[in-house]
Amino acid sequence: MEIELVKCECCGLKEDCTQDYISEVKGKFEGKWLCGLCSEAVRDEVKREKFGTEEAVKAHMSFCRKYKSNPAVRVADGMRQMLRRRSSDLSPSASSSASSSPSPTKVYARTASTSQVGDESSFSYC
Repeated sequence: MEIELVKCECCGLKEDCTQDYISEVKGKFEGKWLCGLCSEAVRDEVKREKFGTEEAVKAHMSFCRKYKSNPAVRVADGMRQMLRRRSSDLSPSASSSASSSPSPTKVYARTASTSQVGDESSFSYC
C-alpha cells in the first residue's frame, strides 16, 4: 500500500493518504483533492441543494482564498461554521428519522501518522 503526502486544494492542509483514497476523493470533487473538512463543507452545500458539486467546490475554494490568515485558523473557522450549520439543522423530526434508519458508510484508508497545515510551516497531529 503506497502512501503519499497530498495537499488540500482549498485550505492547504497536508495529509498522508493511500493512493486509493486520493483517487476516490478526486473522483468525487472534479479531480481536486480536498481534505476531510473541506469535502464535508462541499457535501453540505450540495446536500442543501444550493449548488452542484462543481459549483460547490469552486465556491468553497473561493471562500478559503478570502482569508489570508494561517491555514490552521481557517480550518478551525470552517469547522466552527459547519458545526453551527449542523446544529441548526437538527430538529426532533430530523434526529429521530436519522436514528431509525442508519445509512451505510464507506470506509476510506487514511493514515493517522501526520497531517500538516500550511505551505512552509508544518504542524503534525497524531
